[in-house]
Amino acid sequence: MSATTGSSGKLTTALVLGIIGGVFGIISAIIAMLIGGVGAAFAAEGAGSIVGLGFAAVFVGVLGIVGGALAHGAPRTSALLLLLAGVGGFIAVSFAWLIAGPLLVIGAFLAWFGRGRSAAGPRAAPA
Repeated sequence: MSATTGSSGKLTTALVLGIIGGVFGIISAIIAMLIGGVGAAFAAEGAGSIVGLGFAAVFVGVLGIVGGALAHGAPRTSALLLLLAGVGGFIAVSFAWLIAGPLLVIGAFLAWFGRGRSAAGPRAAPA
């Protein structure tokens, strides 16, 4: 297996993990919003903030899907978006992000390490 094939496999895995992680993230965000909505219906303290953080988690899940989709075209950008989505989801909905978070973070590392070298090669030092 050549270096190009290995990099392509990592990027493909990053793409799949980003999309799956983003979908699980959106599902987790909807569950968090549902729990917050039930809490708001019973006038529980802080339930409105859970709903707001659920909406933020939906945005972060979509960010993860976009990051996964960019894995082959722009692996550095993909790695950044996947890492932001993975960490941002934990900040927003904590325990509900338990499935999506690791998928997105692993996808970020695979996108970063699978990016390979640039086509121009290393720069020559100025004389």
